[in-house]
Amino acid sequence: MTILFIMSISFFATLVRSTFGFGESLIAVPLLILFLPIGVSVPLSVLLSILIALIVVIQDHSKVQFQSAKWLIFYALPGIPVGLMLLFFASVFWIKLLLGILLVVYSLYSLFGKQTLSNVSSDRAWLFVCGFFSGVFGGAYGINGPALVVYGKLRGWSANQFRATLQAYFFVASSASIIGYGYKGLITQQVLTHFSYAAPAAIPAIFFGRYLNNKLESKDFYQYVYIGLLTMGAFLIIHTSYQ
Repeated sequence: MTILFIMSISFFATLVRSTFGFGESLIAVPLLILFLPIGVSVPLSVLLSILIALIVVIQDHSKVQFQSAKWLIFYALPGIPVGLMLLFFASVFWIKLLLGILLVVYSLYSLFGKQTLSNVSSDRAWLFVCGFFSGVFGGAYGINGPALVVYGKLRGWSANQFRATLQAYFFVASSASIIGYGYKGLITQQVLTHFSYAAPAAIPAIFFGRYLNNKLESKDFYQYVYIGLLTMGAFLIIHTSYQ
């Protein structure tokens, strides 16, 4: 049953990530920790992230906005320790609650508010702001995606450009995390064994997600992304409230 759960969760979480470009960790980790230790669940999720990112970048390297991805990663680096300091020294309750509220407010505004932000061609200030806060959110709770959504929308990326570019970002970020986990001794035989079950379930989901992504028009794509962010925010608020 454990193997079946791992494969099912991996397929569904990977399908979400491959279709929209992000979001699998907020699905996979809370479900995996129901029957696996968190010290196994988190490294397993990150290994999946690397697998997904690698295959997507190989598939759609021509659609990756490498220049933007490079600077987003660069500016995320100083944000990560800020997020980690918040995680270590601030109240986890308030971090998760405020992040959930921020996601809900931003998503509702994007879905129903009047759009006033115009597209940018290559604005270094927006690269810094979005990259830095992706690092802060990632360091604090592993949610890099929302800040990257803002930049992708501003740049007017298509659905497949957004998906592919985020995978280049996540490949570097997740690889750095795995190095850290390995140094801390968290990449155990148990993690690798469970990954051997998760990977065969994830691979078809990557290709199915690519098919779904290519079917989405850019306008519809971002509407679905905002609904996903709204769901993330609501989950964080509810999960935090009942802890």
